[in-house]
This record gives sequence, C-alpha cells and structure tokens, in this order.
Amino acid sequence: MICTLCPRRCAALRTETAGEGFCAMPSAPVVARAMLHRWEEPCLSGTRGSGAVFFSGCVLGCVYCQNGRISREGFGRTVSVPRLREIFLELIAQGAHNIDLVSPTPFAPAIREALEEPLPVPVVWNTGGYERVETLRSLEGRVQIWLPDMKYADRALAERYSGAADYFEAASAAIVEMHRQAGDYVIEDGLLRRGVVIRHLLLPGALDNAKAVMDWLSKTFRPGQVLFSLMAQYTPQPGAEGSLARRVRGGEYRAAAAYMENLGITDGYCQDLSSAREEYTPAFDLQGV
Repeated sequence: MICTLCPRRCAALRTETAGEGFCAMPSAPVVARAMLHRWEEPCLSGTRGSGAVFFSGCVLGCVYCQNGRISREGFGRTVSVPRLREIFLELIAQGAHNIDLVSPTPFAPAIREALEEPLPVPVVWNTGGYERVETLRSLEGRVQIWLPDMKYADRALAERYSGAADYFEAASAAIVEMHRQAGDYVIEDGLLRRGVVIRHLLLPGALDNAKAVMDWLSKTFRPGQVLFSLMAQYTPQPGAEGSLARRVRGGEYRAAAAYMENLGITDGYCQDLSSAREEYTPAFDLQGV
C-alpha cells in the first residue's frame, strides 16, 4: 500500500512485511503486548481492567515519549488479522471491559478488517490525536469509544516536541469527527459505553498551552458531550533538556486544575501528581501476543 493514513501523508510504500516513511511499519499489525490495563481512566479500567493492545510504531515523534521502545525502536511481533482478532477475544475472556487499541493508526485497515464482526465489548481508539478525518471515517461503526490526546494548541510547541506543526489543526478536526461518530458520552454502571475522552498531558513549563487546549475544549463542546482528562504523569526521559528535564511542579498542576474548574469543565478527571512514576509504563515483552 502507498500510505496516506495519517496527516503526514508521506506516501510511503508499506508491504505486509516491511515499511518505509515516518512510522516505518509494515501494513500487517505489529503488537508489543496485550494485557489487562488497570491504569486508564476509571470509566475504562473499571474493576477488571481495559483490554489494552499496544501497537508498535507511531505517527508522532514526541521527544518525551515514555513508550520509546515501541514508538521509535519498533519492538513488537507482526501478527495476522485473524490472530489480532484472537487477541481481542482472549482479552475479553480474561474479563476486559473493552478492547483498548493503543497507537493503532498505522494499522487502521487491518484493524478495520479484524473488527468486521462486532465484539461484545466497546472498542477504544487510544491515540495521540494526530489523525486524518478520512481515516477515522473508514472506521465508522467499528469504534465506540475515542480516546485522543489533545497535546498542543501551540504550533511552535507541537513542532519542537513532536515534529508536527499542524498538530492542532489535525487533532481538533479529528476530535470533532470522533464526537460526530460516537455522540455524547454514555456511562452505565460506572463504565463508558460510548463517547469521547480527550486527554491532555500537562508538560513542565507549558501551562499556557494547557490553558489554550482547555479554552478550545470549552468553546467546542457543551457540558455532557465529552469527557476531559487532565494528566500529570509526565516523566523526564533520558537526555531530556530544558524544562522537559524536570517533572511538573505542584503549582503548575494546581493552576491547570483551577483553570479547568473555572471554565466549568466538570465532566472528566484530574490525575494525581503521584502518577508521574516509571512503573505506570508497562513492560513490552510480547505478553499476550
């Protein structure tokens, strides 16, 4: 295939066994781990965990990525579409409340095929937010819960940290499309059945960016339409420089949470600062693959 799945539209040649372009992934899914994940938002993890499938490769190039082994180094095992479907069913048999597809964008066509027959639990598209609307439309009816990041409203910051100056334009359009497909969020018995959860990872020294993201959210959606998750788990990675070499300060986090409250954004979550710990990143060891 000549790939134009993500906003980079690099037109890379991707075969079942090899890939070029930004993500450098083949067209066949590459999976690093499948597990019950208990550290998503409470409405996703529930009591038994979310059925997380961690894909390799990424359409972003975030310098602070905690999953570098799979996002940049390409660690993982190539699986067939039937095997991917089996992985979903095995996680459901273990009690997963949903199937949580983590960084799935490079493999959208294969995932669409694996989901041709509906699953008995919701499917979560867990993404960095850098998506093409056309790719999302190709998944209509197969994804019930959209879990995008909204990382940046600041164009310069998006270019500096993720190599994607057009991030805000792409992500804002993608999130609007996600809401069009899923509709307003629905929670039953404490679990999200359908809807959109927008995440924002607060970065050290980037409080203004966080406020701009929340400004966009409050102007774009009414209460009761989407959920918002303010995340504080940023952890400095080896070689980090400048403000990225430190954790988020308590004052920064309190200011962001207060701004969220002042805007009237009450549908969602504020992550505790104690979440900024390396052990929240799973080991990528092919378990469940």
